[in-house]
Amino acid sequence: MVKLLPRLGRRRALQAAGAGTVVLGLLLWWLLPLGDAPPSGTVSISTGTPLGVYQEYGRLLRTELRADMPDLKVNLRISHGSQENVERVATGSADFAIAAADAVETYRLRHAPGADRLRGVARLYDDYVQLAVPYDSDVTTVADLRGKRVAIGPPGSGVRLIATRVLRAAGIDPRKDIVPEPDGIDTGPDRLRSGAIQAFFWSGGLPTDGLKELATTFRFRFVPIDADLVAGLHAEGGSTRYYRATTMPESAYSEVRGGAVPTIAVSNLLITRTDAAPRLTEWITRTVIRSRDRIGHHVHSAQLVDLRTAIYTDPLTLHEGARRYYRSVKP
Repeated sequence: MVKLLPRLGRRRALQAAGAGTVVLGLLLWWLLPLGDAPPSGTVSISTGTPLGVYQEYGRLLRTELRADMPDLKVNLRISHGSQENVERVATGSADFAIAAADAVETYRLRHAPGADRLRGVARLYDDYVQLAVPYDSDVTTVADLRGKRVAIGPPGSGVRLIATRVLRAAGIDPRKDIVPEPDGIDTGPDRLRSGAIQAFFWSGGLPTDGLKELATTFRFRFVPIDADLVAGLHAEGGSTRYYRATTMPESAYSEVRGGAVPTIAVSNLLITRTDAAPRLTEWITRTVIRSRDRIGHHVHSAQLVDLRTAIYTDPLTLHEGARRYYRSVKP
């Protein structure tokens, strides 16, 4: 027995060393980039309007992508929003884009060009419908917008898609019963302050800088979009199933008094096409997930990006490159 003890000691030491090597290898695999060298080339990402969350998120994501893939050139393309973004990716004029799930499904249900080529990369965060009016306005419900001059978002934007649906659910024809204006977050807040419009629809992450800045110089409030309206939207079927009743917390805009406000939320997706290179898509997915905290420090809604929910890109199936990444980090 005495002669065996040193041999057992050496075996245990070797086993311990082997286990340490495995742990070190796994740690290095987690910390080091995927593959032998980072992807290179050029990609375009369609984002949104200036001062919108899409644009700010895209700008910060580009910084993170440059850090992970120094030889990859990332071009950001300003757009009117979700509907335009979906079309750009589907038709090949952009490689990646951020878009709301309802806009994606609407494009698919129309069987629009390239709809079958769309694929999901990650579920990001939720957009909240935010209907702003001057504080002393007589508008207390969506139905009260009848006869008002209302900004419903630019053509091709996600906010126009959802605003027109909300108005119809409230019994208002957006073409006849209001004076529709095409303002987005870049022009709407200033025009609300000046009185050029009497109400402003916006759909974006919480908080949105354009509305935060408005609150510092102008008193306004949010009009509730109650659960009955959401139920009416769901009754229409189709892409309205992606809307959910929720509450916009007062803390989202501490300068705006009035407590929590009932409203609608819809999830945002990072999307691409079937022909996007799997390895590049895998790297981009990895950067999206791992940069959450750094981006979230500047864009609050980005803090909600989560590995456990990112894979749920309904109505789109995951791109093969994104699927590779999620499989590689599955517990």
